[in-house]
Amino acid sequence: MKTRIIFVDDEANILSGLRRMLRGQRKVWDMHFANGGAEALEAMQQQPFDVIVSDMRMPGIDGAELLKRVSSLYPNTVRLVLSGQSEHEKIFRAIGPAHQFMAKPCDPEMLIKTIQSACGLHSQLQDVSLKNLTSQISCLPSLPSIYKELVEELESDDASMDRVGTMISSDLAMTAKVLQLVNSSFFGLPQHVTCPNHAVSLLGLSVIRPLVLTAKAFSEFEDPKVDGFSLEAAVQNSLAVAIAAKRIAEVETDQSQMVDDAFMAGMLHDIGKLILAVNMPERFAEAAQLARQGDIPMWKAELEVFGTTHAEVGAHLLGLWGLPDPIVEAVAFHHRPGNAASTGFTPLAAVHFASAMQSADSHNEETLAESGYDSGFIESIDASDRLAVWTSLIEQESVA
Repeated sequence: MKTRIIFVDDEANILSGLRRMLRGQRKVWDMHFANGGAEALEAMQQQPFDVIVSDMRMPGIDGAELLKRVSSLYPNTVRLVLSGQSEHEKIFRAIGPAHQFMAKPCDPEMLIKTIQSACGLHSQLQDVSLKNLTSQISCLPSLPSIYKELVEELESDDASMDRVGTMISSDLAMTAKVLQLVNSSFFGLPQHVTCPNHAVSLLGLSVIRPLVLTAKAFSEFEDPKVDGFSLEAAVQNSLAVAIAAKRIAEVETDQSQMVDDAFMAGMLHDIGKLILAVNMPERFAEAAQLARQGDIPMWKAELEVFGTTHAEVGAHLLGLWGLPDPIVEAVAFHHRPGNAASTGFTPLAAVHFASAMQSADSHNEETLAESGYDSGFIESIDASDRLAVWTSLIEQESVA
């Protein structure tokens, strides 16, 4: 079945240009071109669309309002912005309902790749309620202490870029959101940025400040009191896995980008737990109870209750937000790495082993296997002889 896409702009020449530019996609995409927000909503009432790509500056129903309505009426639709780089103020209004942002003029290959990537991930999450839930998430809740410190810092007259970057990098939700923005083409920044501190320095306080204080890109965590979930514990565990994954990557590759990806994938590997615990607390608590009573890993209990795991849910959101593929892959498969297409060392290998080490009571192969370590996957990437080195690195880190 073809992917159904609707492109929205109030300028006929822009729509004509898109039609010509994407002519080669007609065999795989069923494309509709709407002149303005009202026409787009009318078309969406008549038939479903997998993706909407909208301009921002339009008379009547502008892009931000259009995507807000689409998010509410058709939550399963992937929502993309294609707009002029001079429209920062309007973009801030779309931070919530939009999944990704692209700037005009957009390279055809980038546009095609962005749509294909978002749709591919979207199709992998089978549960409709989870897909709708994840698609509607505009931001994830942050630790109250960090959120309050960040707001106070940004409201002060002498706000520091370094202090803001440090605060954001210590929080799962803020990290994910900043990486969503900095890896979009809209801001015209270097692609594949995986360090929150670097992301903040590239975006600048002039962008970060309105994102936090006006656009509400971040929110404060209100503890749902879910048995089996603590945001503080989740942050500490994620940071430990991130540091361990980074250490492993440092001894396996001289590619700084892969090292950075391993760290960030470790930081975000369990973000799906936050999504499930906050948005589906009763079912998450049910899974936690099942895991305890059955003495099985949490992700296996989630399969019983949700039909999927926090790994897939987290990867789905990060993919929709346009985070780099190596990070999305590591998050998606960190419990079941054998299902991935990896044939060599990648951030996935580092995160999988680091996560298993953090879960294990002791670091022999038997307890690692009980924690979910996949020896077959490690053998398939010819890394079995590296386990002693990896274990030693992580144990040294935990002692330090």
